[in-house]
Amino acid sequence: MLKFVFSWLIAAYVVLAADVHVWWDVSFQSVSRDGFSTHLATVVNGRLPIPPVYVDEGDVLFLHVQNSLPHPLSIHAHGLFQRNTTHYDGTGMVTECGIPPGYNFTYKIHTEEQTGMFWLHGHHEFEIPDGLRVPFIIRKRKSLWEVDEDILITLEDWMSMEFIERTQLLDTVPLGSLGHNYPSVLINGISGNLTEPIRFVPGKKYRLRIISMSSTYWFRFRIPGHQMHIIEADGIDSEPAAVDGLDMCPGQRYSVLVDALDTAKFNFNINVTFFADFVERTPNINPRYYHIPLEYRQNAPIKQFPLIEDAQVKWSSDFGLVPQDKQEILEPIDRRIVLDEKEHIPDIGLPDYAFGNYAFNHSTNVPALLTALSMGDLAFDPRVYGPQANAQVVRYMENIEIVFNNTNGRDHSFHLHGHAFQVVESGCAVQNRTLCSDKTKYSLKWPMRRDTVTLPMYHYLKIRFKADNPGTFMGQCHQEQHLYKGLAFVLIEAPDKLQKNLKVPRIIMDHCHILGRKTQGNAAGNWGFNMTGLPQAKLVVNDT
Repeated sequence: MLKFVFSWLIAAYVVLAADVHVWWDVSFQSVSRDGFSTHLATVVNGRLPIPPVYVDEGDVLFLHVQNSLPHPLSIHAHGLFQRNTTHYDGTGMVTECGIPPGYNFTYKIHTEEQTGMFWLHGHHEFEIPDGLRVPFIIRKRKSLWEVDEDILITLEDWMSMEFIERTQLLDTVPLGSLGHNYPSVLINGISGNLTEPIRFVPGKKYRLRIISMSSTYWFRFRIPGHQMHIIEADGIDSEPAAVDGLDMCPGQRYSVLVDALDTAKFNFNINVTFFADFVERTPNINPRYYHIPLEYRQNAPIKQFPLIEDAQVKWSSDFGLVPQDKQEILEPIDRRIVLDEKEHIPDIGLPDYAFGNYAFNHSTNVPALLTALSMGDLAFDPRVYGPQANAQVVRYMENIEIVFNNTNGRDHSFHLHGHAFQVVESGCAVQNRTLCSDKTKYSLKWPMRRDTVTLPMYHYLKIRFKADNPGTFMGQCHQEQHLYKGLAFVLIEAPDKLQKNLKVPRIIMDHCHILGRKTQGNAAGNWGFNMTGLPQAKLVVNDT
């Protein structure tokens, strides 16, 4: 009888699921979003901001993409596992060669395993800062929380010129010469303080979904006079956790519950602080302050609050949350990977970065996935992926711990494709109390799982995950400038399982051929360890 009921529930769930088709034509268009600058941006169907994509749990999203850009394009679903479909992860020269200009491709994204907040963005030619970023929400069919309204809030940084133009400019001046090129802020796709009000009704309960779609900088989010309870971080449900504010690195997402007050006597300002600890503090530039009107009653006076130092605020943290499913810490560790964040600062231009010895770049002749599929037993040897991949090869179902050592003076936003990892431990990586005096932080029995986390300056960080998702997945700093200068690696997960079970759509091979890339062999497109024809990787020697 129980077996029959379970089968009936599964059948009902399948009937409820639907195929959702979304059509994108991605192109360049001259736009003005910050109120003072106009430049070419990456738009979808001629629009910025791009409309959010909503699906329900179990639906399959078919994202049909026409590339009307003058360069290859790929689309990544940030936070999606892509289990058994690593070829749809949308990472240029890792899972595909990219969609050639004038061609199209359909990404097929399954959602039966995940719910919550994610986002879609370009992942080939650094399209995020030029506008190709959009919320992707997977709604639960039966929510854990009853709310009166579900409200989406997006936070973005916006440059006054195209990303590549800005980086080329900064590569010609001493580090820190940002001047007027320091970005401004978009809230819900609109310039800073021009954001439309969020309206509360006294006594109602609200779920706010806040997404940092920033390309480089950090956000802090507070609602003075109101308590927030975190119930989701990066698509993982958490036990409710009371906080005064959210401290969000690029790529992070939070859902919070907020109870409206019982009176409409006052309106409020939601405070949004935009900052970067790795940039010199400058009045009116870093940090910058914005607000979102929180309206209980039209024309009601705005409630004023005394200024509070950040140190007095209970901020969200990558530690302290407990996952709702109480998944225990992964033990024992089968493989430990130690990655030293290296940074070289030239006299002129932006720093070079690396997780390891070489700066990552996309200049291989064969995508890492196709190398893993075609190299037989040699697919377990990191050398076949080329030095610029910084490949880390793991076996199926191993418990993996990655230890990051950041001994340099810049925060980083780390994102791992294909996994939600346990955030296990963080502490000082340098023996200098002036640079780092924090106490070591531990997650004990039930570490929170995330896909994006802050790697603070002068700190180490330990994360853990089970290698249960065969594929080729990027581990990267999610600050575009740092990724552009090499701070990434490629996780090669269970290549033997990939070779046995994965069938890559023919169109991916066709696109590689159109772009003049190869579809088998090592990173150079040769056999064995012959790397003839592979562009030289850049060695990064740490300055500290």
